[in-house]
Amino acid sequence: MGCTTCSTGSGTTGAPGGCNNNGSCGTGGGCNKLNVFDWLANMELPGGQAPFDIVEIRFKNSRKEFYRNVNNLQVFVGDVVAVESSPGHDIGVISVVGELVRLQMKKRNVSPASEEIKKLYRKAKQTDIEKWQEAQNLEHSTMYRARTIAVKLKLQMKISDVEYQGDKSKAIFYYTADDRVDFRELIKVLAEEFKVRIEMRQIGARQEAGRLGGIGSCGRELCCSTWLTDFRSVSTSAARYQQLSLNPMKLAGQCGKLKCCLNYELDSYMDALKDFPDVNNVKLETEKGRAFHQKTDIFKRTMFFSYTHEPDNFIPMSVDRVKEIIEMNRTDSKPVDLLEKVAITPESLKVEKKPDYENVVGQDSLTRFDKSKKPKKKNNKKRSGAPTTANAGATTTVTEGGETTVVNPTANPNQNRPNRPNSNQNKPNPNNPNRTPNPNQNPNRTPNPNRQNNNRPNNRPPRPDSNAKPPETSTSIV
Repeated sequence: MGCTTCSTGSGTTGAPGGCNNNGSCGTGGGCNKLNVFDWLANMELPGGQAPFDIVEIRFKNSRKEFYRNVNNLQVFVGDVVAVESSPGHDIGVISVVGELVRLQMKKRNVSPASEEIKKLYRKAKQTDIEKWQEAQNLEHSTMYRARTIAVKLKLQMKISDVEYQGDKSKAIFYYTADDRVDFRELIKVLAEEFKVRIEMRQIGARQEAGRLGGIGSCGRELCCSTWLTDFRSVSTSAARYQQLSLNPMKLAGQCGKLKCCLNYELDSYMDALKDFPDVNNVKLETEKGRAFHQKTDIFKRTMFFSYTHEPDNFIPMSVDRVKEIIEMNRTDSKPVDLLEKVAITPESLKVEKKPDYENVVGQDSLTRFDKSKKPKKKNNKKRSGAPTTANAGATTTVTEGGETTVVNPTANPNQNRPNRPNSNQNKPNPNNPNRTPNPNQNPNRTPNPNRQNNNRPNNRPPRPDSNAKPPETSTSIV
């Protein structure tokens, strides 16, 4: 992309602004419209050969002309010079010098010996540059005023650009129109309005887009304003050969005409289509039914057909298979169907191994940061020699039988509780007088008078205790 305000050449010295290279950068990145990279700039001429005396000078937008350096001035790319004009003189910027100008003239079919080539006067003075900049500042307001006058005169034309001459003695009005326009009255009004000599130039829609510039649908600068110099005719057949949709909104450029880039790859498509059979008005006859052509993939050499009774079913076929069926139909024979027989070989059954370098960034998933984080698991491993959280602050008691009991005053009282026998075994039961009372029971204990139904028989079986040992059965003989 070009720098800001480069294409208009509106720098302080008339040279392209932005990069401050005065248009002589070697990038060729489109700092100026129709920019040319001088690849012969650093090459010396053979001994005794004089440098080429014609230079190419760029004016507003894409207008370029050749001028003869009659005074043998030493000029470089980006110099602001005064050149011959009719009438007066004009101010421009040198774009190409040296032997490359000879190639540019050959490309544009201009003879170096032509007498129509105008002269290069001198390098522009400071007063010339100031006057030139004043003329450039008037161009925008002049264009809008000229459009207003053309509307009042009811002229079917569009004034797209105005270019003042460097000495402010002449103004060129560029316009587009569909039909012939009688602008004699317009010239008189414009001459009285702006007090300059008026010149009207009719241009096409593509030339207008090239002068104004812009960004195309591809995201790049327009070809006509960067490098394209000749405008060839483009027809809708170019879109048909490339299997493109005939949608005028997509095929038209900013100029309203068909895009010039439709011709860029047309030759490649034409060469690829030479081997394809003509199936526009041909239908394939098979025992399963009649088939017609749907679409074609040119570079894959695949043609898609459908049966008349199954129009939604697209069957891919190779070009050779289509030719074979067409030849069979000419001899009044029909294949079973459109499918092509393929011989199964051990090589065809092999699974093609995919390369392991498809993901060059390390097989990373694009959605790896969208996954929710799982909660971290607590580390329950006990460290050697350090008490765990559950047993911190516990007291260890060793009994005579060698049993160990851990008591934690802050922990759950139901946790690590020692095994105890079922309490219902030692509870006295009045219905069983032969049962031995509990020796640990307090004999002086006073019964609770508030307790109700103390002599109620306990018919409910005791709750099983998972930690209790099964009671020992004893047999008493009376």
